[in-house]
Amino acid sequence: MSHSQSPVMRSWFAFTLAVTATSTLTSLVLYQLPASRLFGVPVDRAATSVAADQLSHAFKEAARSARASVVSINSIKRYRPAAGGRSAPRQQLPEELRRFFGEDSWERFFESPQGQAPFEQQGMGSGVIVSADGYVITNNHVVQGADDVTVTLHDGTTQKANIVGTDKKTDLAVLKIAAQGLTAAPLGDADLMEVGDWVLAIGSPFNYHQTVTAGIISAKGRRVGVLQSVQGYEDFIQTDAAINPGNSGGPLLNLRGEVIGINTAIASRSGGFNGLGFAIPSKIVGSVYQAIVQHGHVERGQIGTLIQDLDRDLAESFGYNSTDGVLVQDVMPEGPADRAGIRSGDIIVRYQANPVNNSKQLRNAVAATAPGTRTKMTVFRDGQERQLEVVIQSQNLQRRASRNKPSESSTTTLGITVQTLTADQARQLGLTPQEQGVLVTQVASGSLAARAGIRRGDLLLDVGGQAIDSAADFQEALQNFDPSTGVRLQVKRGNTRSFVFLKDLP
Repeated sequence: MSHSQSPVMRSWFAFTLAVTATSTLTSLVLYQLPASRLFGVPVDRAATSVAADQLSHAFKEAARSARASVVSINSIKRYRPAAGGRSAPRQQLPEELRRFFGEDSWERFFESPQGQAPFEQQGMGSGVIVSADGYVITNNHVVQGADDVTVTLHDGTTQKANIVGTDKKTDLAVLKIAAQGLTAAPLGDADLMEVGDWVLAIGSPFNYHQTVTAGIISAKGRRVGVLQSVQGYEDFIQTDAAINPGNSGGPLLNLRGEVIGINTAIASRSGGFNGLGFAIPSKIVGSVYQAIVQHGHVERGQIGTLIQDLDRDLAESFGYNSTDGVLVQDVMPEGPADRAGIRSGDIIVRYQANPVNNSKQLRNAVAATAPGTRTKMTVFRDGQERQLEVVIQSQNLQRRASRNKPSESSTTTLGITVQTLTADQARQLGLTPQEQGVLVTQVASGSLAARAGIRRGDLLLDVGGQAIDSAADFQEALQNFDPSTGVRLQVKRGNTRSFVFLKDLP
């Protein structure tokens, strides 16, 4: 056997030497390079340091300029024992808690011996000074029902406050303290803020006065349902700046120290902050403040319609090729919209020459319009746009009303059974002789109608724009119904009309 190396062994030896040399050379080169050159573009440490210092300075200046305008608010509610020793009147209990405790359990819980002294409930929140002569903005829920309100300024001095006015529909309140020469916070424009912009929240979370937290704007135009029970106006700024109990009523600031919102609510399962805070935008804050200071209350406009957003199927059923706009569900008889010629089934596409995107936008715009104003609106009807003029009416004058009539029954492919109304049924439902429709008497579980939210007791007024006044009419209107393309129904439930689109799942 020869001791000379085979060609394969020589090749392997040469390869090993090459790899070793390359690795050694690479290590030497990397060792000589600064760490900032290893990945991507070289870091300019000087420029980065300057940028960080500038951002830090902006935070400090915004906090410094605003802190003198931020106050802590303490409220006291006094409960006096009623006859029989019950100390908390039934109307003082929120509906949610009443359902939780039950009427009897709640009253037994607060039952007290005859003649016991009144007890007090204390509340805590924040606010922001908006005028040098002592006007303060906070949340309505911070001072609602309070017998006494005190305001603690940034220097620790305390002032008794009077409630100038409140607005439940936006959860805002205006207070007044007897002081002059105060530092008023400037009101900024939340419309100019964008998602990702830095913001600061200042307030008294858990009674820790003058606490500053920072975050960004996470979203705009949020509707979270906290004002749903009062049919309120929600257009919240969402932020991840920490907001906790006690922050309510305090300002949300941009880095110029301007108030762009009033911190109001959090979304949380634990009651503590989970990165989801909500603030009322400055445009709403400013208009409510001006109305309360000038008139003591907020007067809002309305046009006397019920409206809903569009989806693709519903829009196409009206021959409309967009989901921007607002569908008119119902029109209040003799109301502003009715007098202007607006009809159920119209799609409102412009208000005061501005495009309308959704029902929240239109509702807020109409509410912000002074009653008595003549306003131009553009509606889409029967394939073309029409311009109408409506005179805005005060919401205080609103009276909702709706227009339907008469016993055979019919079961349809939609999964519902309908019945022609008798005269007695129409009377019991409060219908006028001019009103028409059919009564839903049964809805099959899992059917198209059930998935669309139709219920037993609903009235069906038309099918695809065709009015119906009997079960036979309803059955005939559905003769050519194709579940894959769908059909639009107009439904009346109580005093409310709405449109639904029934279509089989793909």
